[in-house]
Amino acid sequence: MKQFHNFINGEFVATGKTFENRNPATNAVVGLVHEAGQAEVDAAVDAAHAALKGDWGRMSVVKRTELLHAVADEINRRFDDFLEAELADTGKPRSLASHIDIPRGAANFKVFADIVKNVPTESFQMTTPDGGTAVSYAIRSPLGVVGVICPWNLPLLLMTWKVGPALACGNTVIVKPSEETPATATLLGEVMNAVGVPKGVYQVLHGFGPGSAGEFITKHPRVNGITFTGETRTGEAIMAAAAKGVRPVSFELGGKNAGIVFDDADFDKAVAGITRSAFENCGQVCLGTERVYVQRPIFDRFVAALKASAEGLKVGPSDEPGVNLGPLISAEHRQKVLGYYAKAKDEGATVVTGGGVPAMQGEFANGHFVQPTIWTGLPESASVVREEIFGPCCHIAPFDTEEEAIALANATDYGLATTVWTQNLGTAHRMAAAIEVGLCWINSWFLRDLRTAFGGAKASGIGREGGVHSLEFYTELRNVMVKL
Repeated sequence: MKQFHNFINGEFVATGKTFENRNPATNAVVGLVHEAGQAEVDAAVDAAHAALKGDWGRMSVVKRTELLHAVADEINRRFDDFLEAELADTGKPRSLASHIDIPRGAANFKVFADIVKNVPTESFQMTTPDGGTAVSYAIRSPLGVVGVICPWNLPLLLMTWKVGPALACGNTVIVKPSEETPATATLLGEVMNAVGVPKGVYQVLHGFGPGSAGEFITKHPRVNGITFTGETRTGEAIMAAAAKGVRPVSFELGGKNAGIVFDDADFDKAVAGITRSAFENCGQVCLGTERVYVQRPIFDRFVAALKASAEGLKVGPSDEPGVNLGPLISAEHRQKVLGYYAKAKDEGATVVTGGGVPAMQGEFANGHFVQPTIWTGLPESASVVREEIFGPCCHIAPFDTEEEAIALANATDYGLATTVWTQNLGTAHRMAAAIEVGLCWINSWFLRDLRTAFGGAKASGIGREGGVHSLEFYTELRNVMVKL
């Protein structure tokens, strides 16, 4: 039985309270996770502040970025270890995790190290009232101790997406991975020690939200800022906790993203793109498409094609050849998704395909698998059209005009992402400007340049990550004015 310990001040620390870690493909217990309490949080915060005052705080940018490159290299050297840990935690297809999760998890350290090493700050010269000269310039100082609260859908990738820039900017971090996916965050502690990252710089505390590590971290007065990816309701709770002490937050929250397909789109590419955006990672992607709007002349043809595409996807365990969709993360989440499947029927949806549980054999019969599902025929007021499900499903509705498509896309409390399919350049640019989201893909989906801004509008988040935009949260910009 594996033991997932907390990682505090460079040491792996057991506690007297544990909870089970289960493989979602079989529901079998694969390990015990040691839950951190207030004492462990206090110890981690003390160690993090000590590191800021010690070697880490005095380290040059060049040396710091060299260490982060070494972290990335060590992740890649232990690629198979990280891959197996991620597969055991998430159950996702091996092909997906090996091409996205682990490589991007490592790359995040190098990308942000290079950005921090090369990014300029502003400088101005002015004439003073007495006729003299003054020069002002800006310097960036670390925010301090950053609480990193991570999701379970892309555990390593989304954790390092925050830890990479935080460390590159000279902060220390206390990571609270999801209770569902403790493995890769814990394994990264071994990497930090192996390459010589000072104690207290990177720390991991396991547990839950209320009454556990999550709440203790976000409420701790000496945690200087909090970054979180996850549900909007949890973000609201963290924001309330951070209000005491006026501590900054950076949030990437929920979404109910629209995909829009015009009748002039490259039809086959649009079908393939929507298939991917609706069903990849078993629909457990914050950027995924749960609402699809298709221009009326091609609506019936598109529904039929997406049905065929979805039915061509193979649901199964990580290592089974040809598998496209793994299980949902937990029994609780599967119950939620299946609840929406039932609600769609109750509200009058036409079930184009799916809507249930696939037949699995052997040990996988106890896994958290569901069928990829497509609905039509529901009004915009229906629950499955309004509420984030986070499963492999979408509702498809027709539209007639560009203006109608914009109105439909924007008729939500969320504003994370959209994908638009058209071969008309004018249409593409008008849609990108009009849809109220943080990210808009044209004739593509999940295509990322890590130098660009990433984040959501409305209830989908606060702030932006990526490239120099990450520096706005992870550093304090200080102005220095020199009278010559």
